[in-house]
Amino acid sequence: MRTCGVGLILTVAVAVSGCSVKRMGLERMADAISSTSSAFASDNDPEFVRLAAPSNLKLVEMLLQDQPRHHGLLSTACSGFTQYAYAFLQVDADTADPARETEIRDLRGRAARMYDRARGYCLRALDVRVAGIGSVLPVGKTEGLRRATMSDVPTLYWLGAAWGGSLTLAESPAMRIGEIPLLRAVLQRALELDPGWESGAIHEAMIALEGLPPLLGGSPVRAREHFEKANQLSGGDSAFAYVALATSVAQPAKDRAEFERLLRTALAVDVSKRPSMRLPNLIAQKRARALLARIETLF
Repeated sequence: MRTCGVGLILTVAVAVSGCSVKRMGLERMADAISSTSSAFASDNDPEFVRLAAPSNLKLVEMLLQDQPRHHGLLSTACSGFTQYAYAFLQVDADTADPARETEIRDLRGRAARMYDRARGYCLRALDVRVAGIGSVLPVGKTEGLRRATMSDVPTLYWLGAAWGGSLTLAESPAMRIGEIPLLRAVLQRALELDPGWESGAIHEAMIALEGLPPLLGGSPVRAREHFEKANQLSGGDSAFAYVALATSVAQPAKDRAEFERLLRTALAVDVSKRPSMRLPNLIAQKRARALLARIETLF
């Protein structure tokens, strides 16, 4: 989602639209947008990002209408819509006053739709590199994942994140239990290819997956193993890892002491220490504060 100013991009878009080099201009614009898609991660103002992200994401969708198999644009839409769904819809729903039931329901519904949109783009991005996988993976055929390479790890991670978010917010989760093994296969392949990617981000995703009940394949022991690995890779600088373990393992186990300790540790993370993780840490800390504020109702 990182790019030059939106106004400048739109100006350029208008300028090239009527000339004979339209294709060249659009391709250069698409390359510029997709190659600089992570700028918001270092921003220190979540509200600024909240306002800026929709315009950038809509522009990406507009460019994809002309270049539907541009891998960079598809990857940007894949990760961008996933992050927006989590940071500005799901977390808002999770941290809202429980009495605001209608607003919470609307936020969760929007988040679910955004996750589904993101998953579609992720599958299309993966299909550009692994031909045919976009149509067969959703119906249970995971063999194509073996053809994915290390360069596909970002797409696999965001596909897993979007898919997991969609399952979490599904109106009828029981109807989608069969998708959990597919989600696990995606994240497991990413982990096999690059276990240290983004300072342990894949391990953080696995914490939530292993936090599922044992009947659904989860394991608190494995969740803690992934937490330790994620913490090691990030040097303890990822607030999200602590929040993930708190909500996926400590809370279901009704371990209030550990739950509170993990959330307070998340709040103690210095967000300025790792600029590339600043925004995710701020979002995780927002959720940690909200959970601590209602701890009496959770235990």
